[in-house]
Amino acid sequence: MKYTVEQILQGENELILRYSRHNGEVDEVLRFMNDPRGKLTGLSGGARKVIDRSSILYAESVDRKTFVYTEDDVLRVEFTLSGLEEILSTVNFFRCSKSMIINIDRISELKSLASNRIEAVMTSGEKIIISRTYASEFRKILKGVSGDE
Repeated sequence: MKYTVEQILQGENELILRYSRHNGEVDEVLRFMNDPRGKLTGLSGGARKVIDRSSILYAESVDRKTFVYTEDDVLRVEFTLSGLEEILSTVNFFRCSKSMIINIDRISELKSLASNRIEAVMTSGEKIIISRTYASEFRKILKGVSGDE
């Protein structure tokens, strides 16, 4: 990977990452750029915004694009869902379906559903379904969390 470092005498510090193909190397650089302060950046309404990891309710992959949902915003991030899941591993996130990860700390209510699924009500009031594929692992995590208290 080629890189250029340039000192400027005025203006705001800026870091630009240009890539022709999103790959593991690009993910590593993005992870490094976002990791130091526990924040991520995402696009919302054409503007780049900073997102505190703990404010994320859930993330979803739609048409090969990854979106992060907070209480009052939806932001597109430049990660795959798997890459984002790895970045968010320091916060209490869980893969609840093939296309979604949720912040366990932002769940306000749980309800068992038919076919071994779970409905999670987020602090925003939004309802997320934890698929049966992931429900048993989720229940194990909850038992482990409640067992530690």
